[in-house]
Amino acid sequence: MSKTMKALVLTEHGGLDRLAVVTDKPAPAATPGHVVIRVKASSFNYHDVFTVQGMPGIKVPLPVVIGLDMAGEIAEVGPEVDGWKAGDRVLVNPLNKSRGLMGEMLDGGMAEYCLVSQDQLIALPDGVDYDDAAALPVAYGTAHRMLVTHNTVKAGDKVLILGASGGVGTACVVLAKLLGAEVIACAGSDSKLQALQALGADHLVNYRETDFSKWAIGQYGKPQRRNYEGGVDVVINFTGGDTWVPSLKCIKRGGTLLVCGATAGHAPAEDLRYVWSFELNIKGSNSFYDDNLKALLDLIAQNRIKPLIDRRVPLEQAADGLALIRDREVLGKVIVNP
Repeated sequence: MSKTMKALVLTEHGGLDRLAVVTDKPAPAATPGHVVIRVKASSFNYHDVFTVQGMPGIKVPLPVVIGLDMAGEIAEVGPEVDGWKAGDRVLVNPLNKSRGLMGEMLDGGMAEYCLVSQDQLIALPDGVDYDDAAALPVAYGTAHRMLVTHNTVKAGDKVLILGASGGVGTACVVLAKLLGAEVIACAGSDSKLQALQALGADHLVNYRETDFSKWAIGQYGKPQRRNYEGGVDVVINFTGGDTWVPSLKCIKRGGTLLVCGATAGHAPAEDLRYVWSFELNIKGSNSFYDDNLKALLDLIAQNRIKPLIDRRVPLEQAADGLALIRDREVLGKVIVNP
């Protein structure tokens, strides 16, 4: 194994110009309980934008190789590692139980090699390629836990998805359709909406041109306090900000608002009258676990789902790929092949 490697390194918080591809970073060596993987694919999430910018209350040990999601081949096995050998194909759960998230609290996947604890490894089934696997953890794992583990979407439900064109959003479209829901996809451009329709979305709303809440009320009727007529069954809202109250307004009595993030603001205006008057359920969902990732890998192996990948870029162009995510210019995932 090479003693140095290429890596995308964050040296200080700020804009994406604080990221640099280096060619002389020392390659990791296997340590007790750990393996070194040769990274075949890594994918970006909006969380990587926050990591670069810096987040209040989270002290990132700099410099750090960013990138939470990765899949690859075991290149070296350390002492005290059981059940794994060089050459095994693996997906990595980004959460290191003792240190925190890969790509944030310790070096992540935007490099040729990465040191990974053995309890983070998940075997790749035959027929699942590295790119599809690397698309899964944060986006699809989060969506799977929110929709499947929490049993929040059932066949026939009307499910409105805000931010449907991003990583988590497209994952929600794919999984909601798999569960038999009627999906309303909301995105900011007609080209994105056409792609979401190809992905299976039943209805398309350009939120830059149309008030999504008024559209839902116009389509399904105004939610009623005394019966269960009108509105949608579920709104998936991980944007927050000024989308929060409009979301509450279009949910039917007894319906659910699902939240797993707040990319547009975590302290939105609130209107509790809708929560009690319509007996709404606000359901939070946080992170994902190995069972979510294994279930998703099985769905891919069975050809029941296919992660939506916007583009693949080499490591040298990784910062440009992250800029596209920051500016919401992608549909689905950006894969980096170191």
